Amino acid sequence: MSTTQSERLRELLEPLVSAQGLDLEEIAVDSVGRKRVLRVVVDSDTGADLDQIADVSRALSAKLDETDAMGEGEYTLEVGTPGAERPLTEPRHYERATGRLARFQLAQGGELVARILTVDAEGVDLEVPGVKGRKPTARRLTFEDIARARVQVEFGRRDDKSSSKSSENDKEEEEA
Repeated sequence: MSTTQSERLRELLEPLVSAQGLDLEEIAVDSVGRKRVLRVVVDSDTGADLDQIADVSRALSAKLDETDAMGEGEYTLEVGTPGAERPLTEPRHYERATGRLARFQLAQGGELVARILTVDAEGVDLEVPGVKGRKPTARRLTFEDIARARVQVEFGRRDDKSSSKSSENDKEEEEA
C-alpha cells in the first residue's frame, strides 16, 4: 500500500497538533520555484489564537527538522487557520459555523444561501432568508444533500445581542 507524502506528514504531525488542543484540518505541499512550501491548517471549536499558532509552528518545525519527512532541499513551513470563507467538509466544521451564513452547492443541483441553526450527526437545520419582505423559512439538509458548502463573509451584520444593546444605549443617550 502506497502512502502519499501528505498522508505521511499527517501521521507525523497530527499528534503534535492534537497535543496543542487543535485539529489538523489540511496539509498541502506546493512548489514555488525551486522551493517547496508546506502549508498546515489548524483549527478548534474555539478558534486558534496567535500564541497557539506559534506553539504549533515551533513543535512542527522541530519534528520536521529531526526527520526526513520533507526530504532533501529547502522548504518553508506555513501554519495558519482556515480563514473567513472556510469550506465546510466535516460535521465539526458545520458545528463551528453555527449561526453563520453559508453557501451550499446541492448534490441534486442548485445553490442555497442560508444560516446554519443547528447541526447533528445526519445534517443541518437552516434558516433561509426571506426575499422581498417575506419571512425567513426553515429547511433541513442531510450531509448527503450537500455537494459543497462554504462559510460566507457578512459585512455589517448586527446580531440580536449587539443590536438590542445598542438600541438600549441609544435610548439611554436620548434620555440623558
